[in-house]
Amino acid sequence: MALSKVLTSDGKVEVTFNVSAEAAQGAEKINIAGDFNSWSSTDNALKKGKDGSFSITLKLEANKEYQFRYLLDGTKWENDWKADKYIPAPYSNADNSVVVTNTEGLKKKTVRKTAKKAE
Repeated sequence: MALSKVLTSDGKVEVTFNVSAEAAQGAEKINIAGDFNSWSSTDNALKKGKDGSFSITLKLEANKEYQFRYLLDGTKWENDWKADKYIPAPYSNADNSVVVTNTEGLKKKTVRKTAKKAE
């Protein structure tokens, strides 16, 4: 599991959440739930790669902290063990992963311009 972040031109942070095939534990479906989607366990499904890994990119407000967890196959909650930090979950005997969207030191997202076709 890993997080990668880039700063967008509109001042938000695109965070890519990655779950390796090993961490996916053979799951067929993984969703991410957190502060950014009102803890919906169905709104944000990660895309499964050919290698069995999963990923999703979400655009989040900058300079905030968001708690989140992964839901594997609708039954098993998992943390991201490479999250920025962890805090106790308010409603269970577990921790939540946290992603921090501070913009300091982030690379800016590069937008490639395409050449116009001659008519």
